[in-house]
Amino acid sequence: MIIQIIGLALLCIIAIIILIDIVPIGKDWLSRIHIGRYQDKQLWNKSITKLGLKWLSTTPKIKVTDHTRLVVIDMLKGNYTKSAIQHWQEASLLLGMSEYLIHNDDKDVKRELRKYLSLKFDSQGQWLHMPNHVDAAILAYALMKLDFIETDNYKLALDSTWAMIKEHIGHDGTVAYRKFMKGYRYVDTIGFICPFLVSYGIRYHVDECVDLAVKQIKAYEEQGMLEGHHIPSHAYQVDRNVPLGLYGWGRGLGWYAIGLIDAWLELPNDHSYKPVLEESVKKFATAAVQFQQEQGNWNWTVTRGECRPDSSTTATLGWFMLNASQIDEISELCINSANKATNYLMKVTRRNGAVDFSQGDTKDIGVYSMLFNILPFTQGFCIRMMNSYNGLKVVKR
Repeated sequence: MIIQIIGLALLCIIAIIILIDIVPIGKDWLSRIHIGRYQDKQLWNKSITKLGLKWLSTTPKIKVTDHTRLVVIDMLKGNYTKSAIQHWQEASLLLGMSEYLIHNDDKDVKRELRKYLSLKFDSQGQWLHMPNHVDAAILAYALMKLDFIETDNYKLALDSTWAMIKEHIGHDGTVAYRKFMKGYRYVDTIGFICPFLVSYGIRYHVDECVDLAVKQIKAYEEQGMLEGHHIPSHAYQVDRNVPLGLYGWGRGLGWYAIGLIDAWLELPNDHSYKPVLEESVKKFATAAVQFQQEQGNWNWTVTRGECRPDSSTTATLGWFMLNASQIDEISELCINSANKATNYLMKVTRRNGAVDFSQGDTKDIGVYSMLFNILPFTQGFCIRMMNSYNGLKVVKR
């Protein structure tokens, strides 16, 4: 009898393990039936925004590994997801919703965002869980973009973010991705920190912040770009100026793009760094558009037409192009590129409004995910891009 009970228990455990593997695969298959049926941009925008708001409070967990079998082992080891990954997922959704609120006085959305903020910050405006990695700076930046709240109420958290970034500055005066890797500079870091540094520096008159953001971008242009093509490597080694990882990693282009364009947007028109970054925007826009595919996407390796399309790359570069179109010299080139990117992203959107086929989280320098699925980061930038179209007519320079 005891043996039978043990055998039954083992069978139940095996069945649960198998279900943990099979259920997500089955859900993806079902969700992709009739994918890409959106034709109307306003309807698409409404759908992706509604789901984005839902995800902000219950953000899908992003896997650290690419394992699709025996996933329960990753869960038990704590390797299924990490908080640093979640920071930039949530930040993107928050950025998308902040852009939505610029054009929509939606009390329900504001209420949900206040609930979200109460889960991240205490009554004094400090982080409930103090971040240790620079990934959190993009979440602090997203907080600063919420016009319906009083940003100064969260000054403690913003100050802590600036202090944390300073702890990551290496001997070359630029910011490392991690404290224990101060000899490397990652392209991701530009997207994580530069918009925050400029926004915080301008708002609170901390020139050092703005200087650091521009230095981070210009250093990468000098050390981390492919000569003749102006696309970034994944990283570079500071002391030897050696590029690391892949030139043309799609989301790497995206991280550079959003760090650059948002930093440029945050600068006042009369700021001395405005024309400096504007030249960088023009140069990168001209370079990146050369790798856009005919159907409007960028691939996960942008230099290879045979690679899979990546929605996260397409959404971030679409956002970049849309805002770069404010510059007269490249306006037509960029708006055409942004429109093509939008049309592609509509074609890879599930019935429930989830934008599909984004590359999973990167494992290490040169070690890239081969899973392509939903990604809150992509969702947020699609929302941000679609809700900013109308505003561009007002702010065009």
